[in-house]
This record gives sequence, C-alpha cells and structure tokens, in this order.
Amino acid sequence: MKLTFLGTKGYIEPRTDAHAMHTSTLVTYRGKSIRIDCGEDWRGRCDETRQQAFFITHCHPDHAFGLKDGCAAPVYAPPEAWEEMADWPIEDRRTIADRQTVEIGGITVECFEVQHSTRCPAVGYRISAGVVTVFYVPDLVYIKDREAALEDCDAYIGDGATIDRNMVRRQKDTGELIGHVPLRTQLTWCRKLGVPKMFVTHCGSQIVTGGEQALQTIEDYAAEREVEVEVATDGLEVVLR
Repeated sequence: MKLTFLGTKGYIEPRTDAHAMHTSTLVTYRGKSIRIDCGEDWRGRCDETRQQAFFITHCHPDHAFGLKDGCAAPVYAPPEAWEEMADWPIEDRRTIADRQTVEIGGITVECFEVQHSTRCPAVGYRISAGVVTVFYVPDLVYIKDREAALEDCDAYIGDGATIDRNMVRRQKDTGELIGHVPLRTQLTWCRKLGVPKMFVTHCGSQIVTGGEQALQTIEDYAAEREVEVEVATDGLEVVLR
C-alpha cells in the first residue's frame, strides 16, 4: 500500500511549504487509488490526481468543499454529508454507513463512526490492501468502536489539530463532546491497542508554526508511549509492506 499525503493542513490561516494544502490523502494499491477528503483548497483541482473513488469523512470546508464543482470519480460519504452536499453537481453519489465495507480494486474500506461535530457528523476509514491495514481519521474526539477500528492495524493516520492543548468542549444544548482530541491522546490509543506507528495529518497551528520545538514535543510523547510517529508533510509518499 502506498500513501501519498497530498495535503496536510487543517482549517487554519497559517501555511508553510510543508503544510500548504488542506488535508487529502491518496491510497494506492496495484495501480488503483482512492482519495480521502478534498477540502476547499482543492476546488477546481480535485481531478488532478487519478482515483477510482473519493471517500469523504465529513462535510466541513477543509474536508469536502473541493468537490463543490463536481468531480469525475464516484464519491462515497456518510448520509449527513450528503445532506450538506445535496446541491453540488456530483453525478455518482454513494452513501456509506457505519461499519459498511466497500471494495475498490483490491482496496477494502470500512466505515467507522467517530465523535467530532454534532452539526456535521464524521467518520473514519479502516483501509486494507494486501497485508497492510491502516486507520484514517483526520478529525475526532473519539472513535466509537476504537478496538475494532484499530485491531491489527499497521499504522494510524490521525488528527494533528492539537498536540496537547485541550480542543474538546461540550455542546451546550446536547451535552455531546465536540472538537479535536490531542495528538498525545491518540498516541496513547496506539500504545494500548498495539498500533506501532502514527502518521499525523490535518495539522493545526501548534505544528504548522511550531517548528522544530513542536516536532520534538511530538517525538517525546511518542517515545514515552513506544510508538513510532511521523508528521506528514504535503507530498510525502510512504510505502507500507
């Protein structure tokens, strides 16, 4: 399985050469590819890559608005995302539900519900190809069935909106938790469930503007938990075997 991190920036103003485009990742196996998320930075450019399908985690601007003008490939998205994208000129619309599995060109994608936003519910994707399995979730507070999602995963690709600052809050009207769990906590999940490596994407200001000090902090948290970590940058290509 090959991962190409096309973009790694969250919904923030700062940009650097390393984190210039909204989070989007291409997963390739034996000449077939799927693309996960396509934020508004990609509007008008979403077909620059060749993919058999798009998979959208949720309909926030930095994850879906690149598809506002349509695209050539089928698009898979949870039901709530399609409600927001109802008027977009996307011809091939496919709904994916919690724990539903889709197979495309030898790449198997299983949908997992996660907690992130009450107005814009999100999902993560467990992706398998050949002998490799990864879990991809760029925005979350928690995974609702975390053990099943991360079981026997070779890598976890997670939310870098915050390294250790608290970005979780409680919705006043519903009491539900919303926002972003710190990267530090996600590394702890990996340690507890035996996931050996975390890739960090959807990078927030702490990472994008934090320089070497931020990277060292992340390395320290990972070392404490005995998990390998790599902060993805735009254009990073990784082959997992």
